[in-house]
Amino acid sequence: MLTVTALLCFILASNGASVPSFLKICKRGDDACILSSAKSSLPILAKGIPELGVKSLDPMHIPLIVSNESGLKLKFKNSTMTGLSGCHVDDFKFDPFTQKQLLKITCDVTLSGNYEVQGQVLILPVEGKGKYKIDIRGITVKTPFNLSHVEKSGTSHWKINNNWSETFKFKVHNGTTFHFENLFNGNKVLAEPVLEMMNTNWKVIVEEISPPIIKTIIGYEVEAVNSLFGAVPAEEFFIQQK
Repeated sequence: MLTVTALLCFILASNGASVPSFLKICKRGDDACILSSAKSSLPILAKGIPELGVKSLDPMHIPLIVSNESGLKLKFKNSTMTGLSGCHVDDFKFDPFTQKQLLKITCDVTLSGNYEVQGQVLILPVEGKGKYKIDIRGITVKTPFNLSHVEKSGTSHWKINNNWSETFKFKVHNGTTFHFENLFNGNKVLAEPVLEMMNTNWKVIVEEISPPIIKTIIGYEVEAVNSLFGAVPAEEFFIQQK
């Protein structure tokens, strides 16, 4: 889930004057060093670095998430996601010549906020509005990124391209628990079978409704990093050559 925060562990490990002391500086192309730096720096970066324009991503505040998949319309409003500080960077590769990057990361996260739902879950109809919480245990997200250069006031800056939005992949390994208050206006006779079915068949539910949710979350992370790129010239992000 914390795809772009881990990316920052590499990007900020450069030779610019503003590089934080906790980031391990690596040679360009040294994948082992870059991966080690990402793993050790991720918890700190997830909490945010205001002096570098990096906002907190744990917690992450998301105004709106919309999913309309497999006959189920979902809206999550004023959501908060937590747990990104505990993510594990499984792999990170960077080609300094093509500016292509590949990140694989595994997390336990919790989403909570307000929901609206209408439609059908597997074979059961469902509707409701109220508070929700979703616990996702062991979600692995694999995302490729391409960087391009854009000119800003005569200076070259990096920007993450949008190709990731069609190529990211994810899988939940250890389970998902759904909590939805006030389903069917609080009718527990109708609500309990739906929640039981969702939690029993969590793998199918996640595969069907989660892609737009994961895409929205990654989009907020990409937006944060592109804001940083827009503030710092690209030449300040190169790894030192020794």
